[in-house]
Amino acid sequence: MADNVDDDSLYRIKEGDYVVLKRGDIFKAVQIQLKKKVIFEKQWFFLDKAVGQLYSSTFEIVSGGILQPLKPKHTESSTDAKEAGTDNRNIVDDGKSQKLTRDDIETLKEQGLEGQEIIQQLIENSSTFREKTEYAQDKYIKKKKKKYENTVTILKPSCRILAMMYHGREPGKICHLRYDTLAQMLTLANIHAGSKVLVFETCAGLVLGSVMERMGGYGSVIQMYPAGGPVRAGVECFGFPEHFHDMLHEFPICHVNALLAGTLDTTAKDPSADSKKSDMAAEEEQNQPEAGRRASPEEQSMETNSGADGSHDHEKDEKEKLKEAKAQGKKVKQEEKRKKLAAAAALLEGRNADGLVIASRFHPCTVLMGLLKFLSPSRPFVVHSQYKEALIECYTKLKEQGGTVNLRLTDTWLRHYQVLPNRTHPVLLMSGGGGYLLSGTTVAADRSKPAGSQRAEEPAAKRLKLTNTDG
Repeated sequence: MADNVDDDSLYRIKEGDYVVLKRGDIFKAVQIQLKKKVIFEKQWFFLDKAVGQLYSSTFEIVSGGILQPLKPKHTESSTDAKEAGTDNRNIVDDGKSQKLTRDDIETLKEQGLEGQEIIQQLIENSSTFREKTEYAQDKYIKKKKKKYENTVTILKPSCRILAMMYHGREPGKICHLRYDTLAQMLTLANIHAGSKVLVFETCAGLVLGSVMERMGGYGSVIQMYPAGGPVRAGVECFGFPEHFHDMLHEFPICHVNALLAGTLDTTAKDPSADSKKSDMAAEEEQNQPEAGRRASPEEQSMETNSGADGSHDHEKDEKEKLKEAKAQGKKVKQEEKRKKLAAAAALLEGRNADGLVIASRFHPCTVLMGLLKFLSPSRPFVVHSQYKEALIECYTKLKEQGGTVNLRLTDTWLRHYQVLPNRTHPVLLMSGGGGYLLSGTTVAADRSKPAGSQRAEEPAAKRLKLTNTDG
């Protein structure tokens, strides 16, 4: 029984959890915080009542922004379907078929009528509803539900849901990476628990979080990031437990060449910080004699204002303490950064990574050639780009350099279908493209032979013997 309770708690919403709000095809990632107003699709509400409910539950927004679990209701469209018309050709959209005005609808809302009741009023006051075909009636009801029903569904975050959210709201942040392309990347890179994976991405942390979710908290992930620092906004939306972050390491891409050459010193302090300290010390030395010069003509005023001097000294002491605290905090952060750099460098020095995933807005050729050296032989890699020209250049260089096999440059294509009785057809609007993928497998190259010796050792082609037919 205890195990069942624990398993059930995993599927229930708790305070502090990251969740995804859904209405129709619109998604938004938020954190469950008590007494915090959430704005979603021009409506505000509180998520307090959602705590303790199961994920994927649908709630109705009532007055005061309070969520109430939506009770399943019996569909009442069967009686309306009997009075459906057979043709829409005589229906004229002149705007006079609906008897209710906008003021009447607002009055119904103020009276406390729910969305389903307002829709029923609209149907009853429509002069053309019963003349429409059954399919047109369903479309009308679906359109009015989307407008008047105040419902929201709370989902548990996953790589598919978050990819759909980013692609629908801000596709430029994730390099227009579609969720089917992301699924292919995870499969082609053979992401699994217990592996060591290198990830270089500028997709707001979506690809990194997807790799961590697939690994389940086992193994190690090394995030290679450009200058500035790692971006992990998408990783936070997953709401991983603490032990998931223990497997995550970070390493700046600018130090890759130094690590490959063996000249990276992880014990040294940040040289930029040392230069800043020396500049500050020089400024203080310059300011000291100036202060002494100013003090000599102002001795009489200092004697008369001894009380004010005491307050100034107290303020100076407080400022000095704040400076010391800030300096101590900077030292602690620098030491943590140095330890993280040393830990990531130790993992990379073995050059035995199990996979490489690249999805960046930068040109991937230089990054790919540098990071492939950290992979073990017979390990997969995959590169995503919004443009095929960059991947064609990578493909050509890999062919020239060698050390890789099974190179494939692919394009993903996706189209949604509407599946309804007697109305199954492709959806008219579709995504233009989800990007391009370059995948392959590393192999151990024979360093003892030069690159051009392989052609020289190939046997010459045999000549066919010609029989003399002259008699």
